[in-house]
Amino acid sequence: MQRLYDFLRRHPTGVDSFWAVMLAGLALFWIVGEEVEDEQRPVAAVLCAVLCAASALRRRAPEKMLLVVVAVGVIQLATDVGINPADFAMLVVIYTCAANGARWASWFGLIGGLCAPTIASVRWPNEVQTQTQTQTQWQSVVSVGFMTIPFALAWVLGDSIRTRRAYYAQLEERAARLEREREAQAKVAVAGERARIARELHDVVAHNVSVMVVQADGAAYVLDAAPEQAKQALETISGTGRQALAEMRRLLGVLRTGEGGEGGEYVPQPGVEQLTDLIEQVRGAGLPVDFKVAGEPRPLDSGVELTAYRIVQEALTNTRKHGGEHVGATVRLSYADTELDLLIEDDGRGAGRELYEAGGADGLGHGLIGMRERVGMVGGRLDAGPRSGGGFRVSAVLPLKPSR
Repeated sequence: MQRLYDFLRRHPTGVDSFWAVMLAGLALFWIVGEEVEDEQRPVAAVLCAVLCAASALRRRAPEKMLLVVVAVGVIQLATDVGINPADFAMLVVIYTCAANGARWASWFGLIGGLCAPTIASVRWPNEVQTQTQTQTQWQSVVSVGFMTIPFALAWVLGDSIRTRRAYYAQLEERAARLEREREAQAKVAVAGERARIARELHDVVAHNVSVMVVQADGAAYVLDAAPEQAKQALETISGTGRQALAEMRRLLGVLRTGEGGEGGEYVPQPGVEQLTDLIEQVRGAGLPVDFKVAGEPRPLDSGVELTAYRIVQEALTNTRKHGGEHVGATVRLSYADTELDLLIEDDGRGAGRELYEAGGADGLGHGLIGMRERVGMVGGRLDAGPRSGGGFRVSAVLPLKPSR
């Protein structure tokens, strides 16, 4: 049964043609009957054939078939070919225009269908009225009204089907749009997560490796003259390496799926409270840092905590890399009611302008790009560049929830 239904849906013109043949058979019985005069039969046969053809082609060209049946109706009035079974094609075409045709054709078909019974009652009163010829004027009006109902029902049925199809199409379009939006959001989320992991890896590797390089150079320099200092430097290298490995395990754990918390060593994300340890580590690597906190410290959002820590870490890493010899740095952390102010300055020679403008022509400057991205993610502002008196300056303002 389903196969038959699918076949009929794939061949709508064939189905319409079958019913057109059935309608033509009924019209043929009417034409050869006594109700049609001999001189009218050729014209009636042609008109019935055209109406049957219009019903067969109604879904291929509904607007054109509507004009055809209107023209046939006008010819019927002019040639006095009365109401016949083939006129049923007018109902079918009106329904089709309401369901599938252009909007103008739908309304034109409705108006024509509502007017047709009245016009027919005036042109062929004997066919519209009963054979007793005893109908009153009021009864004639009621009779015409009942003849108008099928045309109105055909249009209402077709228009309801049009509305339902439009509703289903809107639902399908909305579902497809939501699916596209979900895919786009998933891609954005993946790209954002990759960027976040890239920033974290850069901060961890750049900072810890730079500390290890400085300590290794110092240990090699004093290895013979001051073995104790060399030993201390090697211990710093070992501790820094373990810290870097722990943070990298935490980041790589984010990339693992289906492993839960097993199989890896995880550490809490660093925050403002860990800045003291960071400063001590940097001082141990040979960079003098003056660290001061203003305002009343209080718990912050995890995103702001991590952003503040990474900005200080990256700024001090850049100072060690680009500041030159005998460079010193200052770190100022100020708590306000609605924002956290960070100021990191050094008195070295500073980085070249290409390292903070558009990422650098030589592909460097990714740390500053990462800082701008971090600050932008929490809705803050960042200003970084060479100081007027020499050295480098990084200023960040991170929004906070108002304190109560």
